Amino acid sequence: MKKVLFAAILLMAVSFTNSASAQTKIGYFDDQSVIALFPGIQEKLDTILNSFAKDTLQDEYNYTLKSYQVKDSIYKKDSVDLSKRPKALEMATTELNQLKYKLINWQQYQQEAMQQKQEAVLLPYRQKIAQALNEVVAEQKYNLVLKADALSPYAQPSIADNLTIRVAMKLKLALPKEVEDAFKAATGGAPAKTAAPAKKG
Repeated sequence: MKKVLFAAILLMAVSFTNSASAQTKIGYFDDQSVIALFPGIQEKLDTILNSFAKDTLQDEYNYTLKSYQVKDSIYKKDSVDLSKRPKALEMATTELNQLKYKLINWQQYQQEAMQQKQEAVLLPYRQKIAQALNEVVAEQKYNLVLKADALSPYAQPSIADNLTIRVAMKLKLALPKEVEDAFKAATGGAPAKTAAPAKKG
């Protein structure tokens, strides 16, 4: 009885899987690859981030270091007086330790600040990409979109389901010729009309 029940459940599971796979259209996408296709994006990022590191962050480091040195000097000078006032001693110690911690961990702080600055610069690009992706998903009737890096290296899906390419074409970004040719061959040239760059003048 148990074997029959197990067989019935297994058959139902297989049937459901086959039915689901027949109805579910899955695409894969990598937004970083699309961002890299925007003309001059890397140069723009390098210029802004270098300026941010050299000016803003260097000024902040110098100010933090100077503040620490001044407060450390005052702390040592007034240590006897502060020891008679526990609350004042606690506040002065906390403030000094915060500055010291920031200086000791400056490299990590700087990396996080640079990452935040980069994301702020890339936000308008990400918004354009997200809008284009939504349009592609709706037009092509995809039910599920996976991140490209989540795919198994042992099971490569069809290039026709590479939404990175479709989004790049939607945004009229230049693709390597071999990629565009392979995509058109796999799709019968279906999205060619979105790939054509806008005519000037």
